Amino acid sequence: MDKQTEFVLRVMEERDVRFVRLWFADVLGSLKSVAIAPAEMEGAFSEGIGFDGSAIQGFARVYESDMIAHPDPSTFQLLPWRGETQGTARMFCDISLPDGSPSFADPRYVLKRALRKASDLGFTFYIHPEIEFYLFKEPVEPGKPPVPADQSGYFDHTTRSAGADFRREAITMLERMGISVEFSHHEAGPGQQEIDLRYADALTMADNIMTFKVVLKEVAVGRGLFASFMPKPLTGQPGNGMHTHMSLFEGDTNAFYDASAEYHLSKVARHFIAGLLRHAAEISALTNPWVNSYKRLVTGGEAPSYISWGQNNRSALVRVPTYKPNKSGSARIELRSIDSACNPYLAYAVILAAGLAGIENEYELPEGAEDDVWALTDKQRQALGIKPLPKSLGNALDALEESQLVADTLGEQVFDFFLRNKKAEYEAYRQDVSEWELNRFLFSL
Repeated sequence: MDKQTEFVLRVMEERDVRFVRLWFADVLGSLKSVAIAPAEMEGAFSEGIGFDGSAIQGFARVYESDMIAHPDPSTFQLLPWRGETQGTARMFCDISLPDGSPSFADPRYVLKRALRKASDLGFTFYIHPEIEFYLFKEPVEPGKPPVPADQSGYFDHTTRSAGADFRREAITMLERMGISVEFSHHEAGPGQQEIDLRYADALTMADNIMTFKVVLKEVAVGRGLFASFMPKPLTGQPGNGMHTHMSLFEGDTNAFYDASAEYHLSKVARHFIAGLLRHAAEISALTNPWVNSYKRLVTGGEAPSYISWGQNNRSALVRVPTYKPNKSGSARIELRSIDSACNPYLAYAVILAAGLAGIENEYELPEGAEDDVWALTDKQRQALGIKPLPKSLGNALDALEESQLVADTLGEQVFDFFLRNKKAEYEAYRQDVSEWELNRFLFSL
């Protein structure tokens, strides 16, 4: 028994933990959970917990359904909202087949595999997300627009408001679970909030994002509110993005930094950006996986619509933030398309794969966009070689289906299931008659 396992078992006994929730994500990013008693934990660590994989989205076919969940002791945390005594803890799991081999359908394994490739090249992948969400008043009635919890605006300071009090409680709870928060503030939309998590390696961050959503929904319920990560919940208001800052490190050295280069961007960083741009359309279905995601990615909003990069240009898909003097570790890039509807394990895996493809193949970085890309005409964008991002989930799936890079990164089983599931979602969406269409056309002729 290793030291981490011994530590977990000791803490459970000292803190009188009565239940342990074993967490993992399905292919679409939904959190799954099974609770076990403390007496079962030693067995869970040594042998895992069996379950029917065919009942989980994308995990297995009926004739190969047996799967094993192995708790990762390094992810052990108490759940603060379950109380201080006789409490509940959680651990993320790695999923294997009965013979002990990793399940290729496990999203966490997909990311681990991508990170192993980066490690073989000498890199560690670090992530810092800015997570936006809306707070709505309960109850949210089906068929009616949700009611925002407040009417504040961007960076508004209020003595007391539903949003400010909520953020304070949520951040306290996140930090009690070992998730460090860097910033928080009110966003531009009524009821819209943002909480930015402090840098961590990509696997830890993906686990943190899954936990983040659970924490925020628990805090919201306790306040009679509802927290929504839907990319575009309100017509005419800003959407919810998850702008992601990222960098590669070689040991303690930031591989994206070059003191003598323009914008202090190293060749590694420039090739990485070039990889993101070249494969942007192919990975969009993973970074923006819902039909609703593409109502956020429209021209004129705060979200990008075109495949470009720029220094401090917020209309670009990839932004290079201003370098902080004497802080080489702060050199980074920001991908602005991604939203939190994504499965973070799969999204970060394909983002990393695209960037590494740029490095390995030494993709040439095109000229950066200095102008507001939204304000340019189509002809001006064409002259600059700036292509649009997919305008719908259907467009994104067409690009995904032709992508060898994504197929190799996800593996055959995850790639096939994700593509089939999202095609079905898009076809159902195409067949639905919306309220907008009824209002516009029902009495028009």
